[in-house]
Amino acid sequence: HALIVQGLGDITPHIPVLSEESGDLLASGIWREWTTYWLIDPLDGTKEFVKRNGEFTVNIALIHEHKAILGVVYVPVKQTTYAGATGLGAFKCLDNESDLDNAVKIRVTPDPQAPYRVVASRSHQSEGLKQYLAKLGEHKTVAMGSSLKFCLVAEGLADCYPRLGPTSEWDTAAAQAVVEAAGGAVEKLDGSPLRYNTKDEILNPFFMVHGQTAVDWFSALADGYKN
Repeated sequence: HALIVQGLGDITPHIPVLSEESGDLLASGIWREWTTYWLIDPLDGTKEFVKRNGEFTVNIALIHEHKAILGVVYVPVKQTTYAGATGLGAFKCLDNESDLDNAVKIRVTPDPQAPYRVVASRSHQSEGLKQYLAKLGEHKTVAMGSSLKFCLVAEGLADCYPRLGPTSEWDTAAAQAVVEAAGGAVEKLDGSPLRYNTKDEILNPFFMVHGQTAVDWFSALADGYKN
């Protein structure tokens, strides 16, 4: 947390930073007045970190007018970076390579076919998710931790990620920027885009991550989740 805040301060001293570890700043609520700010999670996937399975990330997002316009998701164990920005596309950088000229451009799968590849949380599978999968039809589940679930959709290795459980805004912002830059969408269950700093709490509503395709990923939701 301290290193990231210092680094962002050096690069953009005029842009404030909100982190999961911000402590008193979070409690003050002053961040609700910001229109442009950095939103970070220094360690996303604490359970995966404790399990030592490598599926934890560092998330850094730039929020502007409630939208994640730039995101970086770093996977320390694999020395892999996912990056995306509005109008620039999404990229995967291997072996700690920071030069985007040598990165691989990634895109969501344009025309997914059954059995659909559905990403599910390795540590937080809800009863609602089990009901969703039962109604979805032919599919296979890919278990993954942290914001890597978004990244699988962004690089075309999965078709959708239904999140029917709690998350906080720092859990999702960076990876949402990557998904959207890769041609996908992150939408609340009413079909509207997931946005940031629009309410008094830091928790997200339930949402769906998917490629913008002809498949209706919302049709398998239980009635109570469609409201």
